[in-house]
Amino acid sequence: MEMKRFLALGMAGMLSAAALVGCDNGGNVVDPVDPVDPAEPGVTEPGEKTTYSEDEIINFTMFSAMPGSEINDGNAAQEEIAKRTGVRVKETWLTGQTAEEAVGSILASGDLPDFIDGGDGMVQLYENDVLVAWDEYIEKYPNLKELYSDAEWEFFRQDDGKIYWANVFCNTYGEPKATGHNDEAFWIQCRVLEWANYPTIETLDDYFKVLEDYYAEHKSFTDPAGNDIPIIPYTALCDDWRYFCIENAPEFLDGYPNDGSVIVDTTTMKIVDYNTTPTAKKYFAKLNEEYNKGIIDKEFATQTYDEYIAKLSTGAILGMCDQNWDFNYTITPIFADTKLSDLGCEYVPLGLTIEPGMKQRWHTYGDTLNNSSGCAVTTSCEDPDAAFKFLSDILDQDIHDLRFWGIEGQDYLVDEDGMYYRTQEMRDQLNDSTYKASHVCNYSYMPQWLGTSKDGKNAMQPGEQASEFYAGLSEPLANTFKAYNAGGYPDMIGSVVEEMGIWYPMYSYSNAMTAETAGGEAWTKMGTVKHEWIPKVVMSGDFESEWTKYMDAYNACKPEDFLAEMQEELERRAAMAE
Repeated sequence: MEMKRFLALGMAGMLSAAALVGCDNGGNVVDPVDPVDPAEPGVTEPGEKTTYSEDEIINFTMFSAMPGSEINDGNAAQEEIAKRTGVRVKETWLTGQTAEEAVGSILASGDLPDFIDGGDGMVQLYENDVLVAWDEYIEKYPNLKELYSDAEWEFFRQDDGKIYWANVFCNTYGEPKATGHNDEAFWIQCRVLEWANYPTIETLDDYFKVLEDYYAEHKSFTDPAGNDIPIIPYTALCDDWRYFCIENAPEFLDGYPNDGSVIVDTTTMKIVDYNTTPTAKKYFAKLNEEYNKGIIDKEFATQTYDEYIAKLSTGAILGMCDQNWDFNYTITPIFADTKLSDLGCEYVPLGLTIEPGMKQRWHTYGDTLNNSSGCAVTTSCEDPDAAFKFLSDILDQDIHDLRFWGIEGQDYLVDEDGMYYRTQEMRDQLNDSTYKASHVCNYSYMPQWLGTSKDGKNAMQPGEQASEFYAGLSEPLANTFKAYNAGGYPDMIGSVVEEMGIWYPMYSYSNAMTAETAGGEAWTKMGTVKHEWIPKVVMSGDFESEWTKYMDAYNACKPEDFLAEMQEELERRAAMAE
């Protein structure tokens, strides 16, 4: 499962396989045309940069249905962006609700922000007719149009024939520069690997063996502040939609990529239910065994996401299965600030399989098209054209640099070859939450690029700049990469490099299902049963008995109706390539 729902393809036309796996410009990129009309306020001569005075700046609002940190008023980067674009956006984030609940509250109040990313509540926004169509603005502003190919844009088209949002992640400009793995994996702390002399860890059994061995000799550790921290070898998250952290590993352990809700057997082109495979039973039996040995966190079934993050932040957790984006953006700065990174508490991903010698696909190379949700403009916005122009303007290279690199001379420097870099002092201050609140403005749920800057040299985002990536590594993390001859996180996983089929990912269909169909009704019931029974199975004193009860409850949901609908969709998508 991904962090967001994925809408059905709807009216999508014939797409190439390359279009599905990402925004591949093939190196043939062109600079966007400046859409600014010279007659607009703040513009002096055609071609010159626009500078807006405070009384010309429009103040917009945005709500993103994901947790986030609000920045301070007067934030240095935000103010510079406002001067150059004529727009300032006050962002607010999800707190204490699910995405659907938050969107429902917003709709009930009638007080909509100007911009919104509703996450799992995006369908509610569409069905309530509160979103402005992108279509005319995609054509008007080349920066926006270039985010996706014409074929890819069709994936966002809804059943009324219009486009209402664009996902802002996984768009690569020019040459890919990825050093990270932002998706799911079994993670393990560097200090465990160092202690075990950097062993080969290939299977689920290998993974738990090294956790057990380390824990046998290390029940606690002293953190840099002098606190004694009890170690928890492994934890899992079952909280709300994040139960993917425990639920969907069987598809990966069998070597398949993240189709999310099903396995696609590419040999037979048949849908397979990963919940009932022999590997699923082996996986949950292993979790049950480790739980009863005391290796798995006793609180895993009831802990909230906040409690989970709090535990990770102490360095106490040796390993877990999770999506990188679900934890690492939060805990990495904490580890740097508390010096836990110097103790080897940072995590690296492992691409495990259920048996040795299997190929695996935990890491997907290329962009994944996420059409379930994204940045939208609401009908409450009094100036939609200014809103879309802003979304275009922040893709201009100089504004994009401000968002992700910061202010030149303060947050980064440029060498004689035009390459961007940071001093250690700059890196340290950018790990400080107080500094970030006053100086960093990513507009992180608005359109953005990965890949290569339009100068053909630098990375669009610092995390993909090779020199910065390596310079910013803690010594234990650098030693881990060196020991495994890994150039970055993808090399630690070692997945098969291949192009995904045109059907990928299938969760872009299942996550938009509703109870209006038999398959959608079964899908909803299956989720409810898994939420209830998976923790019971893991914690049971009699695994075989509990597994049988779980399978009985699961089969009562009529998963065959869901699988049949998914098979129809797979065949429909596969036909596109013919």
